[in-house]
Amino acid sequence: MTNNDTITARFSDTEKNTIRVAAYGAVTLLAAAAAASGSPHKTATRGAIALGAATGPIGHVLARYPKGRDLTGKSVAAIADRVLAALGEAGRLLRATDPALAADFRHIVDTALRTADPAPTPATTDMTARIHQAIGD
Repeated sequence: MTNNDTITARFSDTEKNTIRVAAYGAVTLLAAAAAASGSPHKTATRGAIALGAATGPIGHVLARYPKGRDLTGKSVAAIADRVLAALGEAGRLLRATDPALAADFRHIVDTALRTADPAPTPATTDMTARIHQAIGD
């Protein structure tokens, strides 16, 4: 068992799914905000690829897409309710487990958001700020 396996083994399947919903949901929210500029699919694709390229313990968790949770909704507000809560829960869980993991998670999500949206608009900038706020410090 590698060190990354040992670290990810600390998390229950539910906790891993929360981390996945938080990260992939953040990209989903950004893609919804990017719809005003006309390319939400490109935004979602770039962000998902960036998450899939993550390394370390968080990368191992994110290597699988979230199961049992639908990242769609009748409105962006409905998606945001689920995703922002998952981001907060993931941030708290990771800070309690290891502050370095929390920092890595925040960095991975931020990298995915910047990759997904290389030319931010006011809508995507606002959504990115909401995502960072939900994750916490």
